[in-house]
Amino acid sequence: MSDIETLERTILGEIEAAADEAALETVRVAALGKKGSVSERMKTLGGMAPEERRTAGAAINAVKDRVTEALARRRETLKAAALDARLARETVDVTLPLRPNPAAEGRIHPISQVVDELTAIFADMGFRIAEGPDIETDYYNFTALNFPVGHPAREMHDTFFFQPKTDGERMLLRTHTSPVQIRTMEREKPPIRVIIPGRTYRCDSDQTHTPMFHQVEGLVIDKTSTIGTMKWVLQEFCKAFFEVEHVEMRFRPSFFPFTEPSMEVDIRCDRSGPEIKFGEGNDWLEILGCGMVHPNVLKFGGIDPDEYQGFAWGMGIDRIAMLKYGMPDLRAFFDADARWLKHYGFRPLDLPTLFGGLSAA
Repeated sequence: MSDIETLERTILGEIEAAADEAALETVRVAALGKKGSVSERMKTLGGMAPEERRTAGAAINAVKDRVTEALARRRETLKAAALDARLARETVDVTLPLRPNPAAEGRIHPISQVVDELTAIFADMGFRIAEGPDIETDYYNFTALNFPVGHPAREMHDTFFFQPKTDGERMLLRTHTSPVQIRTMEREKPPIRVIIPGRTYRCDSDQTHTPMFHQVEGLVIDKTSTIGTMKWVLQEFCKAFFEVEHVEMRFRPSFFPFTEPSMEVDIRCDRSGPEIKFGEGNDWLEILGCGMVHPNVLKFGGIDPDEYQGFAWGMGIDRIAMLKYGMPDLRAFFDADARWLKHYGFRPLDLPTLFGGLSAA
């Protein structure tokens, strides 16, 4: 047996013995690499006689071809074996239940859902959202809203005050979202049509009150606004929000320093069963306050009350969420209980729309 035949048999044996692709690559480099055994034999051809070189060259090339083919076959065999081993190792138990989709497991908090519902309803009427700071001055929270210094209505708000500054001014946590009305009037010229959702703060806590809660207010300022326009806006809102075809509303005289005349609004409902049903029954439930913007408030906002008029309303977002979705305790809104949120929360991809449904869940 010649040297070249012995070399071929040795290399082929090493190929068959390779246990994985890494070992096979080592064999390939040792045989066909730049300094491999077959490559070294090729380098000896230059010192041979022409006739001898022709014979030896053909033999070495034939060995090289057979080694290359053997490497390819062994590589395919090893790949198939590796795939079989992986499939056996990563077997899926199809009897196990599917893992929940994160989008299906996550929940939107009812407050966020109701804010989205409010936005969808009023955006359809041409309103946009206005925002302002949670920490306010006495001027924007009270004075500019027609609460004179010493007025008893200031005491009704149970305000969280900060320590006085060096000049004696005391900042506070806003007790309502109404300061944004003044800021909006100062910043913009009529016509104005905005809603103002946001957090508010009062020193109060029980089953229907929390120190931090959410309100939404609406403000319309133009030259033709009337109480009739305000009633229509509120009626359309209630029909859309409670998703009923008809609502009956009752407007009762009331007092708010920033509106004149001022009214509280009741909606007809049925409270005979475990759930409140709107648009039917013989009961009444108060849901919001409203009125025509007081001329003094327009003046504080830099608007001439002889030329412009408007109306405003406000309601508790937490309260209307409780009424619509049957939540008995306001404090649970802020407990961060995952079980409560899973029960009352909303799927994150079901965005409220007037045509697709506000409260799809």
